[in-house]
Amino acid sequence: MRYRILILNQLSARGLERLPPDLYEIGSDLTDPHGVLVRSADLHKLALPSSVLAVARAGAGTNNIPVAALSARGIPVFNTPGANANAVKELVLAGMLVAARNLCQAWDFARHLEGDDAAIDRAVEAGKKQFVGFELPGKTLGVIGLGAVGVEVANSALALGMRVLGYDPQLTVQRAWQLSSAVEQARSLDDLFARADMLSVHVPLADTTRQLVNAARLKLMRPGGVVLNFARAQIISEPDIVAALDAGQLRAYVCDFPSRLLKDHARVITLPHLGASTGEAEENCAVMAAEGLRDFLEHGNIRNSVNFPESQLPRMPGTMRIAIANSNVPNMVGQISTCLAAAGINIADLLNKSRGEYAYTLIDTDGEVSPGLIGQLQHIEGVLSARIVRTSL
Repeated sequence: MRYRILILNQLSARGLERLPPDLYEIGSDLTDPHGVLVRSADLHKLALPSSVLAVARAGAGTNNIPVAALSARGIPVFNTPGANANAVKELVLAGMLVAARNLCQAWDFARHLEGDDAAIDRAVEAGKKQFVGFELPGKTLGVIGLGAVGVEVANSALALGMRVLGYDPQLTVQRAWQLSSAVEQARSLDDLFARADMLSVHVPLADTTRQLVNAARLKLMRPGGVVLNFARAQIISEPDIVAALDAGQLRAYVCDFPSRLLKDHARVITLPHLGASTGEAEENCAVMAAEGLRDFLEHGNIRNSVNFPESQLPRMPGTMRIAIANSNVPNMVGQISTCLAAAGINIADLLNKSRGEYAYTLIDTDGEVSPGLIGQLQHIEGVLSARIVRTSL
């Protein structure tokens, strides 16, 4: 029997090829799926059956997925951090250049020129002064959020001759290794705003980041500043942005999220959510999502989950594997071990990791594990899910 994977959006064929047909049945109308692959479909409106073991999103954000509800069921949610980082970085750099040189306004001016070539030449010479811009070298870019995208933006801005300030109190060791040592650390958000000529945000949407860019912080920026947002619309207060533009505090706002308030403003450049819209990024995301889902279903390993801890345990030959998701409470491993010992099952290897209020345990056993034993594990208070991990069902 093969694993059934429900596909809720069109995904790159290169990604789906990572799920071999001898082990996986893939479709958009499958019943009782074991895994779900999604891009933008809203899972908040979809009742996922009890058969679902994991959900993987081909993208970084998971706002379209009921993560809390799935966590309570012991279902990991995977995403693909970094898979579209280069695509977003290139768009940010394009936004910086467009804003610095008034390219959109200048292009609009040129395409509406009328008359013969002589008349056009005269109009060009008379009108080009209104589009005088500035060059990037020597300007200071503030980067909020130094994850996969933020690090690439910061390093690329340095290569363009800019001074770069970074702020991320949750900077990981992995990203720190990737970040150029020339990126300066801002002491606080207010410090970053006060010293930046241009500002780019690269943080997920959460209660702590909603309207992170607001009137109070915009007033700290140097006059003529530029704000770029290719993360999430709600990270920035749109009314406060418009007010800062109208007051001349800001030169431009460039974002990936059109709205009625923003789309017609002369100093706003809105794009139709193009951040990850490259063939390469879509392939990278689909491949990463499919591979993460497959590793979990076949081996129980967790990589790039937004709700459960990173957990990878090499498989020992001749053993059976049990995967358990549970609440992060005391003596959980002890209760699991006692249950296995009572059944005469020896533990050959064990991995237990925790993350916030949830934990995850992988156990390789020397003896056969029966469905009845799995049922006993599932009845331990605090256990959210338990299963025997097989390459195929």
